[in-house]
Amino acid sequence: MNEKITMAHGSGGSATSELIKKIFADAFKSDIVDAMEDAAAVPGSETIAMTTDSFVVTPLFFPGGDIGRLSVCGTVNDLLSRGAIPKYMTCGFILEEGASVADLRTIAQSMAETAAEAKIKIVAGDTKVIEGAGGVYINTTGVGFIPEGTDISAMNAAPGDAIIVTGNLGDHHASLLATRMEIDTDIKSDNAPLNEIVDSVREYPIHTIRDVTRGGLATVLKELAESSKNVFTIEEELIPVDKKVSDFSGILGLDPLYMGNEGKMVLILPEENKEEALSRIKGSKYGENARIIGHVIKAETKEEEGCLFVKTRIGGKRVLSVLQGEGLPRIC
Repeated sequence: MNEKITMAHGSGGSATSELIKKIFADAFKSDIVDAMEDAAAVPGSETIAMTTDSFVVTPLFFPGGDIGRLSVCGTVNDLLSRGAIPKYMTCGFILEEGASVADLRTIAQSMAETAAEAKIKIVAGDTKVIEGAGGVYINTTGVGFIPEGTDISAMNAAPGDAIIVTGNLGDHHASLLATRMEIDTDIKSDNAPLNEIVDSVREYPIHTIRDVTRGGLATVLKELAESSKNVFTIEEELIPVDKKVSDFSGILGLDPLYMGNEGKMVLILPEENKEEALSRIKGSKYGENARIIGHVIKAETKEEEGCLFVKTRIGGKRVLSVLQGEGLPRIC
């Protein structure tokens, strides 16, 4: 049977996970790849973090950002998710014949400005041109240095930890969807480099950081619960969503828990540090809407390991899994 790639394979949900595990993780198998982190920690003169990503978002320009800013933010935030200090990145452009030179210049300038904000240097690149209809695609590699003593991993979440999300969910997803559907709204993408947020809490014993992108918060938390073999519980009424996004998603039948973001993170840390850390995050750029949304508990049975529950507004309990199906394609 000759299986074909479908749009669901790019959703960030179960189909994406299956593709990564069956094709790429199998082909590139190593202790580093098997950890399935956002950035790889590899030995060097210091411990360094490396990540690679490709950006195919459409449209190239959207309210609040563009593919250039998005490519830098996505790379930087992956490095930050291992506690690394972002240092260097490369960018490879694949340009379809007919792409606008003026647009490309704007995209490059946007990348430069965002890199300066994120304090990362673009040090190498490549350009290829192919047949097509004017599309632009960007591949990046990022390198950062992990400070001595830092141990941030998807596997480190521990019973008793608090779960913090750094801001409102669904802005990027809603912005792109509204633009594609030609719906008039002032919702803007949240794409942003989150250096200041991570730097503000480095003195605390942070166990896990993960940026919330494709697949949304529920997918990320489910994956973290599985990695740590614990139970994650969150409260629906504590989850931050801007009213404009809430109204928009309600009309279209979307769940903000599964909507994509490009400027939000989840941080998991000991209960005793949660209030101080939250205060630091809320005082940081892009962190003003941060909330403590839940906690990590020990699994009492083998069947409970890796479970994610949400306490609903009416007091019920719902089981959450990773995103199923297609989601919104070409979101990053």
